Amino acid sequence: MSNPTLTVPESWVYMVRCADGSLYTGWTDDLGKRMAAHRSGRGSKCVRGKGFVSLAWAERQADPGRGPGQRREAEVKALPKEQKEAMAAAWAAARTVHLSMAAPEDAAEVLEVYGWYVDHSVATFVTQRPTVEEYRDYIAGILAKGPFILARGGDGRLLGFACAHPWRPYAAYEWDAETGIYCAPDARGMGAGRVLYSALLAILKEQGYWNAYGVVTIPNPHSDALHRAMGFKKESMNRRCGYKDGRWLGITHWLMSLHEGEEAPAPVRPALPGERVCAIFAGAEAGGDWQTL
Repeated sequence: MSNPTLTVPESWVYMVRCADGSLYTGWTDDLGKRMAAHRSGRGSKCVRGKGFVSLAWAERQADPGRGPGQRREAEVKALPKEQKEAMAAAWAAARTVHLSMAAPEDAAEVLEVYGWYVDHSVATFVTQRPTVEEYRDYIAGILAKGPFILARGGDGRLLGFACAHPWRPYAAYEWDAETGIYCAPDARGMGAGRVLYSALLAILKEQGYWNAYGVVTIPNPHSDALHRAMGFKKESMNRRCGYKDGRWLGITHWLMSLHEGEEAPAPVRPALPGERVCAIFAGAEAGGDWQTL
């Protein structure tokens, strides 16, 4: 039987900043899709022709209905510019990304993010939310062989996480890792994913992994876009391999080659020195490319 909670309506009131510095306020039921439309010139006529658009502020509405969302949109539009700028500044400060390595004790907090996807999304094929104890063991298992990275905002709130585990259990696959990345529902499309992925890939490369695989549910255009932007190459597709939410689902395999060549690889290092991890985190937070961190 289909789980009715897997289709969850959303409602966002948001502001975008155009290249000329002006702020535009809007309402949407899909923030990521709406931002993509604005940036491609297919969004509101008020934004077209004003150059690059960036998200300046967003507020998820408790009531997903169009009416309440559009009433809140009207309220924000009526605010004086100084108040809108203050809202944008506070929102940006809270979402300045700070990275850290997870610990098993973070399980409950991380599970709040991941559990949302288990309950409400097909981005993961897991159908039953793990217990905190199970997830604590999961984090510990990941850290034994690879990174498990947290992204927090300036206010300390968990924005998302990224981790990697062995691609296959056999010895010949020792140099292959499968990546996983999840952002809090109200932090999607705000840049944390790219920062997390940059740090994750840089650490995997330095640990000695040669290949990183992203496994993305079909359809998931936002995740596809992130993998493509990071430099992953679409390697293969399986259009019917998982059943969730009352339907068959497929997956796309995205491949990132971390090392090139044909020489024999050195053994993977399970961990990097703490000071090196901190340097990678700082570079990723500053917007650096993972290949040069």
